[in-house]
Amino acid sequence: MAVASNLGGNSLTSVVAKYFAGTPARGGTSEAVTDALREAILDGALPPSTWLREDEIAEVLAVSRTPVRDAIRRLADEGLAVKTAHQGAVVASLSIEDVLALYVVREDLEGVAARLAAVRCRPELLKNLNATNTRMQRLAKRGDPQKLAQLNLEFHRTLRLAAGNPYLDRFLAQVEQAVRRLPHTTFAEPGRTQQALAEHQAIIDAVTAQDSAAAETAAKAHMRQARELRLSVLLGS
Repeated sequence: MAVASNLGGNSLTSVVAKYFAGTPARGGTSEAVTDALREAILDGALPPSTWLREDEIAEVLAVSRTPVRDAIRRLADEGLAVKTAHQGAVVASLSIEDVLALYVVREDLEGVAARLAAVRCRPELLKNLNATNTRMQRLAKRGDPQKLAQLNLEFHRTLRLAAGNPYLDRFLAQVEQAVRRLPHTTFAEPGRTQQALAEHQAIIDAVTAQDSAAAETAAKAHMRQARELRLSVLLGS
């Protein structure tokens, strides 16, 4: 494990407090603290190996240590935090092996989502997919990789919800969380935006035709391209 970094005092205040909407109604404090810490981790505001110290977080958020302890336990269950013996917990790191494992699972799950979405194709689905792709095309001209990455996740979220399978939705939601933690979006790489838009269009065309096999093939090919580029970026080649 990498050496843990220590965001304490004012740094922790500025990082976590902006994600916390304030003390919620009775009984919802643990969920609110969990949501705040989760979003800070997914946004990269709390980077890998950062200590998650119960007393500091409780002081920053003006809550007791019990909801903080509950939140850290939930984050550990989600794979976003790692508990260490007698020392508390740290934000989990992502290795090359983790990235490979992520994309192996994502390729198959995204393929299933596209296949089911094609079978259950609704006019509203096509409208939303085309609208997102159009927004990405317009944004590509301005060059905003982070926003493009967000819209890309929105495109895939639309597909998974259209699949109508709650188990698939749950699994892909966890995958989305892992993807959000990956450093440096691949949309910053030359040529990736136009390539991704073309891959999206292939998925849209297959869904429009209600060709479930073609939709699955297109979605899996899209994920393979994303994986290869991601690994290339991480390995510096």
